[in-house]
Amino acid sequence: MIIHLKNSDIDRVKWDSCIKFYPGAMPYAFSWYLDIMSPDWEALIEDDYHAVFPLPALKKYGFNYIATPLFLQQLGAFCPDGDLDKRTDEFLINIPDYYRLIDLCASTDTKARGFRSTQRYDYELSLRETYDALWFDYSSDCRRNINISHRYQQEIVADVMPLEIIALFKTNIGRKAGNIRERNYNRLERLMTFCIENGYGKILGIRSPKGKLLWSMFVIDFSNRITMLVTAGSRKSREMRTGYHVVDQIIRENAGSEKILDFAGSSVPSIAVFMKSFGSVRRLYYRLYKNTLPWPLRYLK
Repeated sequence: MIIHLKNSDIDRVKWDSCIKFYPGAMPYAFSWYLDIMSPDWEALIEDDYHAVFPLPALKKYGFNYIATPLFLQQLGAFCPDGDLDKRTDEFLINIPDYYRLIDLCASTDTKARGFRSTQRYDYELSLRETYDALWFDYSSDCRRNINISHRYQQEIVADVMPLEIIALFKTNIGRKAGNIRERNYNRLERLMTFCIENGYGKILGIRSPKGKLLWSMFVIDFSNRITMLVTAGSRKSREMRTGYHVVDQIIRENAGSEKILDFAGSSVPSIAVFMKSFGSVRRLYYRLYKNTLPWPLRYLK
């Protein structure tokens, strides 16, 4: 039996236990991540948390809706066993009718009535092999760019503060990424602070000889998955091939482990090429969309 729970009624301990035992669990669905990035999230629960489905709930113009927050790639159905596609459909049809708009990124597609889906792509690299074996699977362009990066003195530091990487992101990427509201950056800052304080992640950076931040990446290292959540770089860092240098170092340090390096995907072709060049495998996820808002609100963003 599937039931709908409001935020205050969700048992965080049972919730996280369910997510923990889901194969390949990503950090996005854990309660601590949702509490920060979607503070009013709700949930669908099956059989005392045997399977769960997070609902990033919002309200605008007096209407309730569900939308995947920024800096949170995908959610969907989570269950340790069973037919995930079937579970996804069952959860979707049990979303309360008062949610008039659903715009949700999920790991599986759906055949539920009223939904349309669009494919999106993530890139993952298993770090189980030795570094030499992983290096062999890099593309020739990737190896060439790494060799170019070695011409520059690039010391990776971990003293970057959350507001520093956010400022670099705003300056070099944020404007191109569209309308990102300040509250999204505030939540990202809280997420980075929480992860650093609890040992769930870190911010890596490359500075100029004078201490200026040229490139930075926020990495979540949790539940055997290294997720490259936010990356920001200057024009100089692109010349220095800094991204290639740092990702290669992450792979070198974690080679031979059971971890997965999650590049977090991108719809930008040049970034997708960068991700694939390390020998990563493309994984599908889906944007599931349903709009029952009355005209003309259904055409508002």
